Amino acid sequence: MNAMTEPLHTLSNSHLDALEEETIFILREVAAAFERPALLFSGGKDSLVMLKCAEKAFGAGRLPYPLLMIDTGHNFPEVTDFRDFRARELGAELIVRSVEDSMKRGTVRLAHPGESRNVHQSVTLLEAIEEFRFDALMGGARRDEEKARAKERIFSHRDSFGQWQPKAQRPELWTLFNTRIHPGEHFRVFPISNWTELDVWQYIAREGLALPAIDNTQPRAVVDRRGLLVPVTGLTPAKDGEEVVVRNVRFRTVGDITCTCPVESDAATPEQIVIETLAAEVSERGATRMDDKTSEASMEKRKKDGYF
Repeated sequence: MNAMTEPLHTLSNSHLDALEEETIFILREVAAAFERPALLFSGGKDSLVMLKCAEKAFGAGRLPYPLLMIDTGHNFPEVTDFRDFRARELGAELIVRSVEDSMKRGTVRLAHPGESRNVHQSVTLLEAIEEFRFDALMGGARRDEEKARAKERIFSHRDSFGQWQPKAQRPELWTLFNTRIHPGEHFRVFPISNWTELDVWQYIAREGLALPAIDNTQPRAVVDRRGLLVPVTGLTPAKDGEEVVVRNVRFRTVGDITCTCPVESDAATPEQIVIETLAAEVSERGATRMDDKTSEASMEKRKKDGYF
């Protein structure tokens, strides 16, 4: 009982070696098994961890696949600037395709000008897959984030329409992956699928990874809307009757400005974020993403339509 009441001075991160080894193995397996793979890279914490593992797997300037970013046009500029910096620093090819270009082609039509473009990234992503004939896309999704993502295999098959069929996934026994596909099909691969949010922050702290500024606490004008702290921006202004307050906040996950909310926090370093994460009772998407609040099945529906 005394041991349970003593303060926690250290937190073991020895398990990170096994997670890193698994991720590096998957990254190399993709390079060996597919002709035209790409690594989805947004500049967020998960994709930064994947990029660090890829650097360890192949070496700086030697990545065997390009980085791909689907830009809504409403991304946080701190994140996109950091994305460009990290790609240049590593000497990696960066491909950016925009939802706005899909809107100009008429393949994406918004219901109204204020509609979030986040869900429409699926269309632009599938267009990029067709343009470059990608046969495997690696993403930073993790099973602990959301129920639909917990259903994913590490190598998740997509049909010729880019759709995900949860009941038609292939078994993955003894780290043996069936990577056979027919023309027009592709795989979504999740190298950090078995990591948790806590693992990611422990790894960032251990490796001393640089991060966009919005991952650490900073004062920001927000409004409380349905239990979420909505940042007050040109795209997300305060509504009539809402009280704008300035709070110290950080972003647990980063996406489109119109659907991503920060959380109140005093954590200014990865080590402090690790401590906060230990006490968190809600997943990062559940606590910060307005697009996941529509229904419990919203993510699964989007994934079936081609979402990340």
